[in-house]
Amino acid sequence: MDLKHMNLLPCQITSFYACVLLLLLLLTLAPAQNTTSSTSIKAANTTKPGCRKRCGNVTVPYPFGIGSDCAINSGFEVICNVSTDGTQKPLIGSIEVYDISDAELRVENAIAWRCYNENGSMYRENLNWMYLGGSSYPYSFSARNMFILVGCDDNALITGPNFGYNCSTSCTSSNDVIDGKCMGNGCNQVHLPRGFKNFTPIISSTRNHTDVWDFNQCGYAFLGEVDRFHFRGLEDVSNVTTFYKSIMASVPIVLDWAIGDFTCTQAQDGKDYACKENSECVDSDAGFGGYRCSCKPGFQGNPYLTAGCQDVDECSDPSANTCEKNCTNTPGSFYCSCPDGYTDDGKKDGRSCIPPYSDHQSLWTKFSLGTGVGSISLVVVITLLYFCIKKRKLIQAREKFFQQNGGLLLKERISTKEGAVEATRIFTAEELKKATNNYANDRILGHGGNGIVYRGVLRDTRIVAIKKSRTVDESQIEQFINEVLILTQINHRNVVKFFGCCLEDEVPLLVYEYVSEGNLYEHIHNQRGAGWLTWQNRLRIAAEIATTLAYLHSFASMPIIHRDVKSANILLDNIYTAKVADFGASRLIPLDQTHVATLVLGTSGYLDPEYSRTSQLTEKSDVYSFGVLLAELLTGLKPIIRARSEENKNLADFFVLSMNSNSLFHIIDHRVLREGSLEQLQKMAELVKNCLQPHGEDRPTMKDVSIELEGLRKVTGISSSSQHEQEEYDQDERSDLYTVPINSYENTPNSDSSRIMHPTYSPS
Repeated sequence: MDLKHMNLLPCQITSFYACVLLLLLLLTLAPAQNTTSSTSIKAANTTKPGCRKRCGNVTVPYPFGIGSDCAINSGFEVICNVSTDGTQKPLIGSIEVYDISDAELRVENAIAWRCYNENGSMYRENLNWMYLGGSSYPYSFSARNMFILVGCDDNALITGPNFGYNCSTSCTSSNDVIDGKCMGNGCNQVHLPRGFKNFTPIISSTRNHTDVWDFNQCGYAFLGEVDRFHFRGLEDVSNVTTFYKSIMASVPIVLDWAIGDFTCTQAQDGKDYACKENSECVDSDAGFGGYRCSCKPGFQGNPYLTAGCQDVDECSDPSANTCEKNCTNTPGSFYCSCPDGYTDDGKKDGRSCIPPYSDHQSLWTKFSLGTGVGSISLVVVITLLYFCIKKRKLIQAREKFFQQNGGLLLKERISTKEGAVEATRIFTAEELKKATNNYANDRILGHGGNGIVYRGVLRDTRIVAIKKSRTVDESQIEQFINEVLILTQINHRNVVKFFGCCLEDEVPLLVYEYVSEGNLYEHIHNQRGAGWLTWQNRLRIAAEIATTLAYLHSFASMPIIHRDVKSANILLDNIYTAKVADFGASRLIPLDQTHVATLVLGTSGYLDPEYSRTSQLTEKSDVYSFGVLLAELLTGLKPIIRARSEENKNLADFFVLSMNSNSLFHIIDHRVLREGSLEQLQKMAELVKNCLQPHGEDRPTMKDVSIELEGLRKVTGISSSSQHEQEEYDQDERSDLYTVPINSYENTPNSDSSRIMHPTYSPS
C-alpha cells in the first residue's frame, strides 16, 4: 500500500403514548421498572494470538497487526520501524501512526508552506500532499479534520476528486491577530466533507507578504484535527522548523477506517465476514462503504477474534449492576432478586426489596400512608399529563414551522453539496427571542421591504444581527434557502459573516455578524445621521467591494454572482471597512458554464439592461451594477432621479450622457471635487463608463476593475476643483468648467430605488 505525504435540527416528538403509559403506572402507585442492560466495560485491545501488541507507545489491536500474518489483510498491516537509537515507530505505508481506536486512526501531519523575502520573492516552499490509496484501501479523511491556513496575505486552495475549497487570510499589522481566534485575521479554517481519500494544497499570496514582511514572512496550510489545534498568534510562524515541529507534535490528521466496502447486510453472507460470535455489525459512516464490529451489550473484548467477546460479570462490580440485594450473572446480562421473605424487584432504581410487615404494625398507619401517597401521586399525574400535552403541542408546532420554512428543502439541497453547511449553527427560537429581549423595539436596526433586522446579544456575549421576515410564502422560501446555501460557501473578510439560522419559529430567521455603522447608501445620501465619507474612504470602499466581487466570481469554490449589487447592500463596520451583504438573489454558477438563464431579479436603477432583456445572468451583470454604485459615490445622486426629464431619470444613462457632452464635472458632488485629484476623477469616470457598456462582453471583469481601483488609490495630485479654477483663468474653451452651479443637483428630489422583484429576506 502506497501512502504518501503531502444538522439541521430534526424535530423529535416525545411519544404521547409513552407519557400516558407512565401516568397510568403512577396511578397504580407502582413506580416504572426500568429495563437495564448490562454495563459494557471497555475491553483492553487484543491482538491475534502469537502477535505483538505494541510498537513504541501505540497498542495495535486486531484487525490491525504488526506484520502481514497478524493483520486481517494487507491494508491493516502495521510496520514497526526501529531507529538506530532503539526508538520504535509504527507505520502504515510511510505514515507514522499515533493512535488506533475502534473507528479512527490518528497519524502524522502533512504541512505545506511558502516563505518570502523582503522584496516579495519566494525563497522557500514545501507543498506536502497526502494520498490514502485507491478505493480498496480502508481509510479516508475524517470530518473531524479542518483545512487550516496560518499567515497574513495568504490564500490556500485544497483540491481533490470532485471538490475544491478556498481559504484566505489578511491583516495589516500584528495587532490584528488575536490568539485563539481563527476567523480570517492571521488564521482561517474551513470544514471539509468526510469520505475523500487524497488532497493537494496550493498556497499563494496577493502581495507576496511585502506589506506584512516585518512581522510575517511565511504562510502555512495543513489538514488537522480541529479539537487539537489552538492558534497562538504569529510568534512562531516565521521560524519554519519551530512551527513544523509544533504542529507535527500536537495536531494529528484523523482517518476513518472500515472493513471492506460492503454493508453489514451484504458482508454477512460472505465467507470473509469479520464479526465473530457475541458481536454485532455496524455500517461505517466513513464515506466509502464498509463496516465495523463491536461486542454486544454485556460482552467485552475484540469482536474480530474468535471467542474475542467475553461475558462481563456485572455482579462482581457493584457499580456495574443495579441490584440492591442479590445479583445473578447471565451471559450478556444479569438479574436481581430479593432474599426470602422480601418482596418486589430488588433493583436500586426500581421498587427495591421491601421487608415483611411486622404483626404489630398499625392498620391505620398503612391506610394513612396509602391515602397520602395516592393523593400526591394523583397531583403528580395531573401535572405531568398537562406538561406532556403542552410539550407535545409545542413540538408539533415547531415541526410544522420547520417544514413550512423550507427545512426539508434545505436538507435536500445540503445533501447535494458535500460539507456545505457543516459549520452552520442551528439556533433555537427561544435562544433568539432571549437575545433580542423578545424582539423589543429598541433592538431594531432597520426595516426592509419584507422584514426587520434586530440587534441581538447571544449567550456567549457576541453581538449579532438577526433578520426576521414579516411574512413567508412558498415563493419566498426558495430565495431564503438560496441565501443560506450561498452564505455557507463564502469565507471572506469583506463579506458579512453568516452564523446560522432558525427554522422552528413562525417565520425563518437568519443570524449574521453585527456591522455597526449602517449601510453605504445612508452615508452617500446623508440619511439617519450617517457622516460624510471622504474621497479616500470612498475610493478604498470601492476597491474593497470590487476585490470581494472578484473573489466571488473567480476564487470561491463555485463561482457566485451576487445579482443585487447596490449601496444599500454594502455595510460598514466601526472602521468603515466594507461588508457585502444580502445574497438572497445570488446564484451559484457551475464551473463548466459562463451564464445561467434565470428569472430577472434585481433593483431598479442598478439592473443590467442586457440581463433584463435576455434573462441571461453572467458575471458582467454584477459589473454593470457596480458601475452604478461607483457613479453614486462620485455624484451623490440616487440611481433613479425622479425630478429630471424622462430620458435622464436613470443615473447610469445620465452619467454616460454627461461624459459624452463634456459636462461630467457639473454632476460630481462638490465635496468629492474638492478632495479628489483631477486624474483620479477622470480615470474613475472612465472606469464607470466602461462598467456601464450596453453589451456585457465590452465590460471589464471585476478583477480588472479591482486592479484599476487599487491603482487609483496610489494616484496623488492637486484637487480637481483647484485644477479647474486655474484652467478657467487660462482658457475658456471647455464646457465642463462649472457653467452650471456644482450644487444644482444636491436638492433634486430623489426617490428611493425600488426592487423589480423583492428578494424575500433583504436586511436593507
